[in-house]
This record gives sequence, structure tokens and C-alpha cells, in this order.
Amino acid sequence: MRILLLGATGFLGQHVAERLRALPGALVLEGGRSPRAALPLDLSATYPDRLISALRGAAPDAVVNCAGVVGGSALALTGVNARGPALLCEALHAAAPDARLVHLGSAAEYGPADGHRPAAEAGPVRPAGLYGASKLAGTLAVTGSGLDAVVLRVFNPVGPGAPAASLPGRLAGALRAAGPDGRVKTGDLSAYRDFVDVRDVAEAVARAVTAPRPLPAVLNVGSGTARLVRDVAEGLLRAGGFTGPVGERVDEQGDGSPRSAAVPWQQADTTAVTRSLGWTARRSLEESLADLWAEVRDRPEECLR
Repeated sequence: MRILLLGATGFLGQHVAERLRALPGALVLEGGRSPRAALPLDLSATYPDRLISALRGAAPDAVVNCAGVVGGSALALTGVNARGPALLCEALHAAAPDARLVHLGSAAEYGPADGHRPAAEAGPVRPAGLYGASKLAGTLAVTGSGLDAVVLRVFNPVGPGAPAASLPGRLAGALRAAGPDGRVKTGDLSAYRDFVDVRDVAEAVARAVTAPRPLPAVLNVGSGTARLVRDVAEGLLRAGGFTGPVGERVDEQGDGSPRSAAVPWQQADTTAVTRSLGWTARRSLEESLADLWAEVRDRPEECLR
């Protein structure tokens, strides 16, 4: 099976690449902006004819799109998260119409929960900001494409390699940099989120690539449990061997995320993904945080800045 993986150098993409390479008979071709990519592609800037030509040369049986950005200007967000998937779908129609497309969406597409009701794929989508809106636009491009396609709507991924753009990655790096007696400042940590290990996400992608046709248009990929964001801080402190109350090491009076205030509680309904792919999250948040801390602890000092 020839699998074209876009966004292979990102947090999700690196883990997905490792899992896909372990599939029997799989040949994984990396596409992206990296000079090391087998197919140099920038979905936010390339032209349709160029992408069509690249896809014809790659002749993929499946395409996995992990490319995305979580911050930046409106142009960057919409270019990668909205234009990119739309362009990819158009090019696949011309170059590889029978290929399966697995696209990674985001729980930010849902927006505020209806009380404490888990978010289901058929439920309302009302993103609270431009990031979620841009990801939703990408999802709509994929689900309306007519291709053999599925969107995996990923909740809050955590685990080794988590970037500073994510709260777990940022907090782990700050705690290590602060040292055993230091204190770090965060925003309010009282929101609830559904954290899912990045390696479990990669497993869901592999199953979606190889599952029989057809699949539902959208599948949630989460743990199915809402956890207090403060649990992330406590888990990292335990993993690092820090003692004492979390308040002694973490000051929550800093600037917080506007999305945390707009979406105070979120949890995935994972019924459909279990039924369709036989997938459930296997790793606990505590295991994910322990592995993240071990990876951050061993990073070179300059990588923490």
C-alpha cells in the first residue's frame, strides 16, 4: 500500500508516520514543506496543477493529511486549515479519485458544549474562534468532496513531543526550565478537556487507512473522559518528582486562553469510532504526561527556549 502522509514533521504527523510505517506492506511517502520531504508540497500556497502532478507521480492508495496550524494570522489559519484540504480534495479527484483520504480535524470545531453532554459527530458545530472555524471549513471541504474520505476529529492530543503551542508541552518545558525550586505562571486551569495520547491518535489513523469502505464522514478521536486541565499540571509535577501542592509551583494568575473561557467543558462521544474502527484510547493521561516529562527532561537546554 502506498500512503502519502502530509504534515509528517508535526507533533501528530511524526507519530502517525511511525505507526503507518509499521503496517505490513506499507510504503509511506512524506509530503510537506520540509526540504527532506519526498514530495515538496505546501497546501497553503501551491497551485492545483502542481498538486495534481505530484499526486499522479505518487500514485497513492491512501492520503493522510496531518498538515495544520493552531495559531498565527487569519491568512495562515485559513490558508492551511481551510484552503489546504479543499485544494487537496480537488486534486485527488483529478489524480487519484479512488484513494482513501484520512484528514485530521479538531475538537475546536464543536465549540461550547451543551451543558456536560459529550460532543457527538451529528451534534451542533459552533466554533468559538477562527482556529476552530478554519478547521471546520476544512472538514466541510472533505466531507462534501464525494471522495472515499473520513475526518478524524481529534480532541486534545498529549504525549511525548507535545509542542509549546499546546498547554501540556508549554507547561512541561516551563517546569523543567524553572528547576526544582522555581514557579511557573499559567492562565486559569479550571476548564475540562478530553485529553488523548498522540500514539493512540496514530493508531486511529492507521485503522482508518486500512478499514473497509465505507466509513462515516466524521469520527471523534478522544478518550471519552473530561479531565480538569489542572490535572495536567499535577501529573507533570508528579512525573518530575516534585512534592507539595500544585499551587506552590503553578501560579494560575497569568493570561489564559480565550478558548478556555469560551469552552469551559468538553468531552468526546467515542461511540462511533469504536463501532467503525474498533478503536478506543488505551493510554491514561498519567502515562501520557509521564512520557512527555521524560522526553522534555532529556531535551537539550536550547530546545526549551
